[in-house]
Amino acid sequence: MTSQHHGHKATGQPSLGPRIAPELTPSIEELEAQQRHLVFREFSYDDAWTLGSLLVELARERQAPVAVDIHRAGQQLFHAALPGSTPDNDAWIDRKRRVVERYGAPSYLVGARFRAKGTTFEADSRLDPDIYAAHGGSFPITVEGVGVIGSVTVSGLPQLQDHRLVVEALETFLKV
Repeated sequence: MTSQHHGHKATGQPSLGPRIAPELTPSIEELEAQQRHLVFREFSYDDAWTLGSLLVELARERQAPVAVDIHRAGQQLFHAALPGSTPDNDAWIDRKRRVVERYGAPSYLVGARFRAKGTTFEADSRLDPDIYAAHGGSFPITVEGVGVIGSVTVSGLPQLQDHRLVVEALETFLKV
């Protein structure tokens, strides 16, 4: 069985969405700009509910088989598992979230930085790949004047699509 993070379901059929051509993969500069741009003035329990609900709505519109998670300061504020998601998605969420917590950057950006050096996160980070995954889908919740206080994470689609879904929700929520 091919992993859903490689763009195929167990049936061998392509998963939701088109395959992403390498030229459409965002640059490190674009990813860093997203992180600088997607900043909150504050982040409350209600904000977690609203952002999580928005992600669920976007995923349902696309019939995306994802799990959604929002953490702040070690507390899970939101979690939802949509049809087609599995317990494996929760494990991916935990591993991607730990990368955001450790590096203070989107999990996709962390992986991209390693790839830009001609290596991989798994080969050169010196971190246990069973605990950390620099795959797209987890994005820091950054509060202006404070810094990173948490993360919003999606798992279930190929990593770039997970990343883009989170960014779309953040842009909509922050009205940017």
